[in-house]
Amino acid sequence: MKSLIAAIRFITVLSVGKYRVFEPKGMIPYFPIVGILLGGMVAAFDNVVGQMWSVPVVSLLDVIFLVFLTGAFHLDGLGDTADGLLSHRSKERALAIMKDSRVGVMGLVAIVCALSIKWAGIAGIEDHRSMLLVIIPAYARGGMIAGIRFLEYGRADSGIGRDFLGERLKFTAFAGLLIPVFLSLLMGMKALWLNGWFIVSTLAILRYYRKRMGCVTGDMLGAMVEFLESILFLISSTGRDSMI
Repeated sequence: MKSLIAAIRFITVLSVGKYRVFEPKGMIPYFPIVGILLGGMVAAFDNVVGQMWSVPVVSLLDVIFLVFLTGAFHLDGLGDTADGLLSHRSKERALAIMKDSRVGVMGLVAIVCALSIKWAGIAGIEDHRSMLLVIIPAYARGGMIAGIRFLEYGRADSGIGRDFLGERLKFTAFAGLLIPVFLSLLMGMKALWLNGWFIVSTLAILRYYRKRMGCVTGDMLGAMVEFLESILFLISSTGRDSMI
């Protein structure tokens, strides 16, 4: 349980457990499970506020609630990553820009776009709304495991990501992703659509990171979460089985 508690405390604002624990390697397989926890809370929140407001308003509140639960942790990484990678500078300069705590124009634009896409996606979900709110945050956080497993850490001498990316992960670290995959099967054929987009999107991000930087950082992992969450909510908003 210590590793699960460590994962919850690391990527959420939830204060669980009596003591603060930090187990970088141990917590990684639990990222999708933390995503399930976050998604379950958002789904419950969605059902409650859905009794009072319209779908667009409820969807906006869902996005805000998710930001609150994570303390904007991944959004911060998205902003820093956008500032660095979209600056068209060298790898070394991009890493320096990402380390700067200030948010630039590209970072701000990326954050606004991600939140807007996420809101539009959630607002457009017609079928399996609660299920998608539960499992998509799990998929998004599971994507970080792929980044940790297949990319080298970009900062040799500093950064919190060094604790996570120091050694090559075993494939058993992906076991937690089986939970959202199995839950998705309850949606029937739409599960193929969702899982296919998750795989393609994750591979696309990894390819871009490898081509642009040849490495990954903690900020870039956070950006992965926000990108995957946004794209998966967006493609789930179709509600039309004919597209599967």
